[in-house]
Amino acid sequence: MTSKSAPVDRARPVAEQALNHSGVDRTSIGKLVREFYAKVRQNERLGPIFAREITGDWEPHLEKMTDFWCSVILKSGDYHGRPVPAHLKLKDVTEADFDIWQALFGQTSAELFAPETAAVFVDRAERIAASLKLAMFFRLGPAAPGAGQ
Repeated sequence: MTSKSAPVDRARPVAEQALNHSGVDRTSIGKLVREFYAKVRQNERLGPIFAREITGDWEPHLEKMTDFWCSVILKSGDYHGRPVPAHLKLKDVTEADFDIWQALFGQTSAELFAPETAAVFVDRAERIAASLKLAMFFRLGPAAPGAGQ
């Protein structure tokens, strides 16, 4: 029995492996990025946040995000940015904004890809959002009395 799917890299969890589905390439990821950000720009909450940060030509940001998602999905190595510092400077972003972002991303993924492929995009987006939320909003409170003794 032969399998047409890509071999599984047993050294890495499936969620960290490159997605090897037909129809997923830089072009399709670029389309996802552009359609997703079109929705973001129209969103009453997220649109103004992005408009304050990205003035003028959106193409450099869209290309950077295409590089990012190609690196995440295809393991291309195209992205060389630092997302956490870029997001830490956004003082008006709330944890709830990530829910909006994820809903729009999930909707766009579902519109453009087969369900199993869209699920991979959504899974990776959820992991990225969780990581960014931890970096942006997690703060240690004061130590409990008697802690560290």
